[in-house]
Amino acid sequence: MSKPVVLIAEELSPATVEALGPDFEIRHVDGADRSKLLPALAEANAVLIRSATKMDAEALSAAPKLKVIARAGVGLDNVDIKAATEHGVMVVNAPTSNVISAAELAIGHIMSLSRNIPDAHSSMKDGKWQRSAFSGIELYEKTIGIIGLGRIGTLVAQRLAGFGATLIGYDPYVTQARAEQIGVELVDMEAMMRRSDFITIHIPKLPETTGMISTDQFAMAKPNLRIVNCSRGGIIDEDALYAALKTKRIAGAGLDVFVNEPPLDSPLLTLDNIQLTPHLGASTEEAQEKAGVSVARSVRLALAGDLVPDAVNVAGGVIDSSVKPGIPLAEKLGQLVAGLAGQTSITAIEFEARGEIAAHDVTVLKLAALKGVFQTMVTEQVSYVNAPLLAEQRGVEVRLVQDTASEEYRNITTLKATLSDGTTVSAGGTVIGPKHHQKVVSINGYEVELAMAENLVVMVYQDRPGIVAIYGKAFAEAGVNIAAMTIARQQKGGKALSVITVDSPVSSQILDQLRLEIEADSLCQVSLHEQY
Repeated sequence: MSKPVVLIAEELSPATVEALGPDFEIRHVDGADRSKLLPALAEANAVLIRSATKMDAEALSAAPKLKVIARAGVGLDNVDIKAATEHGVMVVNAPTSNVISAAELAIGHIMSLSRNIPDAHSSMKDGKWQRSAFSGIELYEKTIGIIGLGRIGTLVAQRLAGFGATLIGYDPYVTQARAEQIGVELVDMEAMMRRSDFITIHIPKLPETTGMISTDQFAMAKPNLRIVNCSRGGIIDEDALYAALKTKRIAGAGLDVFVNEPPLDSPLLTLDNIQLTPHLGASTEEAQEKAGVSVARSVRLALAGDLVPDAVNVAGGVIDSSVKPGIPLAEKLGQLVAGLAGQTSITAIEFEARGEIAAHDVTVLKLAALKGVFQTMVTEQVSYVNAPLLAEQRGVEVRLVQDTASEEYRNITTLKATLSDGTTVSAGGTVIGPKHHQKVVSINGYEVELAMAENLVVMVYQDRPGIVAIYGKAFAEAGVNIAAMTIARQQKGGKALSVITVDSPVSSQILDQLRLEIEADSLCQVSLHEQY
């Protein structure tokens, strides 16, 4: 029998080929050259790429035998993951390959800002000797703020501990106990901005984190604040940062990431009190080798039909056919529970499977639910295998309950989260019909029946006449169309829960106004989507 063909489309470390072993036919192609790539894909069972090879719908259509795309790195912007999923192609990456390199780069920026190393170097190269011009500051006894205490933020904290600095952190998804384990005092965002001498950012870019540090935040800061972003471009409002640096409202900044890359026309390039690097977070020999070896191992697993730890669009391994339809439902239930939890950290998670599926191994459903919970909470790519590790790192206890008895539905899955304030949030769902339609059947103990949708608004309030008219009017005036709605209550005259499906997201200003008008006990908006 002929060996499976593994196509290497970009330059990778020799260790990558060594990790693949002798069981494959290795072929090479210039992935950036479409005229060469597309014909080469015809016989490929796996393709290994970095950032220059574009694996889009056209490339996938040219690869009828392809089983796995392996990205030797973290980002997947050059892979059409939805198209890959539709073609039955697994996509894997190396989500932890660059964490040390990214953490060390952040430390490097902090050190360079404290001692003016780039400017002093440039001055020396110009033949000058200006010792007094580049006087710096020590990190000892300074307050260093870390925004995001995930894997990279934790590594940064561990490395900064040796400098004798006071470490404070902002991360609504991390418990106080976990923060104390890594020597960080948890604070809110206002305290972070007011107290910090240095700030380093390590969070994902999401709608709620985009521009989270802007004019109002800089107005709270010390004049000696130096801020570093080696995470994602856009978390710092670049216009506000320019104004703060230009007016000396803060002392300096170090950026490795930008809204537009390269930032050729950015006014930030004109400033003297900023240091810039061209997105070097993963640009070390060690990170590149780790990435290559990691994806080579994933390719071996994928072509052998085994569970792949770093698959981003499928769980891999053998999953019973009756369990598979519940995977996207479980993931969305995780997202829904995370949205219901809001900014309160989760301390325990219970995933319950009832009905016929409970007779099978439903571990993948639990993993999908955890994946959904953590997708908006961490910087790193969340997979079916690293989701339990993320829970463990955050001190979240996870429990799986299976019971073949189910009174109302053939199968039902429920996810319940215990929060740090002692309260609980929960969501249950089921899959019905030959087309596997996903339905939400319970939220926080209220029985509901609503098709799973992209945008949901969930509110709890005192049941009384006129509430529907209030939020109907508010949404109408904002141009937001209500597609579906269900109202549930546990007793007459008690609390009511409304779940509203809207065609487009509702602004936070509208929701804040509505919360006051109906005197809501709770009100949140949740965006649900499959993470391929």
